[in-house]
Amino acid sequence: MKIGVLLKQVPDTETKIKIRPDGKGIEEDNIKWVMNPYDEYAVEEAIRLKEKKGGEVVIVNAGLPRSVEAIRQALAMGADRGIHIDTTSIEVDAYITSVILSNAVKNESFDIIFAGKQAIDDDCAQVAIGVAERLSWPHVTPVEKFTMIDEKTVLVQRPVAGGIKEIIEVALPAVIGCEKGLNEPRYASLPGIMKAKTKPIKSLKGADLLEGETPRISVINYILPPDRKAGRIISGEPEEAAAELVRLLREEAKVI
Repeated sequence: MKIGVLLKQVPDTETKIKIRPDGKGIEEDNIKWVMNPYDEYAVEEAIRLKEKKGGEVVIVNAGLPRSVEAIRQALAMGADRGIHIDTTSIEVDAYITSVILSNAVKNESFDIIFAGKQAIDDDCAQVAIGVAERLSWPHVTPVEKFTMIDEKTVLVQRPVAGGIKEIIEVALPAVIGCEKGLNEPRYASLPGIMKAKTKPIKSLKGADLLEGETPRISVINYILPPDRKAGRIISGEPEEAAAELVRLLREEAKVI
């Protein structure tokens, strides 16, 4: 099988985000960049599928030159090659990202594409769906269980409201959005890290894949959320504390 994985590089979850003075983005100095955590599940599921069915795993990324590091991490885990689409010279949003990714994979003839259910930086959860739409492929997200029925059909499970699970039979080719719990991503071994240095990464220019499309979203301003107010401890005996809590909720918070 020929298996694709859509991958994004994002700031580490422990990074303290600072807004640029012009309000148009974040200060990127001293940020630790990592593979999007949900994409790790996509990479792992792709590698597991290759181990069962044979074939090739190809990592596809649209981002700045630094995002090649995330591709190398996926290659060290066991993927076979990468495609990096340099977005340095273009303005991107979720729509443009889906445009250039879909145009990049059209000639790859993938049997299936895995992606994280969303990226943890913007939380849009739109790119993989956009790629599926432009390819005219079915798409399911967030997937927490994945099973191959045969070479042309897979069975997936996704959670819905109220603890209900949906089980869906999907015809391939398809795009699968991966959820936490689908698998346990492996760590890259030392031999894997060494091999990753020689695995091929094809370079493309985002500007060459736009087909005249322009962003649908423009950023006016970024604003950090306000600091949370400090909590208040109510002392005293339980009966007194409960009465004081009710008074505060009624008179100050005005929620009852």
